[in-house]
Amino acid sequence: MDIANSYESFSERAKNLLRETKLLQINKSANILIELFGQEAAFSKIKSKRVGQQIEMGFPALEGSLTFTLVNKREDFNCTYGKPDNPIATIVINVEDDEILNLISSIIRLKSNIIGLLRIAPKLITGKLKVKGSLFSAIKLCQLMMIGHHEVYNGQL
Repeated sequence: MDIANSYESFSERAKNLLRETKLLQINKSANILIELFGQEAAFSKIKSKRVGQQIEMGFPALEGSLTFTLVNKREDFNCTYGKPDNPIATIVINVEDDEILNLISSIIRLKSNIIGLLRIAPKLITGKLKVKGSLFSAIKLCQLMMIGHHEVYNGQL
C-alpha cells in the first residue's frame, strides 16, 4: 500500500514538473522571439500611461500563467513565469496543452495591423482565447507579439 501511494505521489510530481517546464519554455520562447524579431514600431505605440501595466496569460491546460509587462522599448520586454501582482487584463488560452503552441504561433505570425487583429476574432468567438479586464491592454500585448511584418515571414502569410 505504501508503494502505491509513493508511486501516485511521484506520478503527480512528474506531471507538475512537465507542466511547469512547458510554461517555462513558452516564457523563454516569447522573450527570444521578441528580442530577435520584435517590431520596434509596435513598442513605440505604447503610451506612457500603459507602460508598466501587467497582463496575465493563463493556461488552464497547464495550470499556470505567464506575466507580460507592457513596455515602450523592445529591449525592455520581459515575460516572466507566474501570476502578476496587479494584472490589468488576463488573456486565457483555453485549448488543450498540445494545441497551445499552434495557437500562439498563429498569433505571432500575424501582421500588427487591423487585418491581423481581425484574424484573432474567430479565436475569441470560439472561446480559444478569452479576455478578462482591459481589452485594449490585451490587444496592445497581442500587437507587441505580432511579428509578421518581419522579413523572415515574407511570402508565408
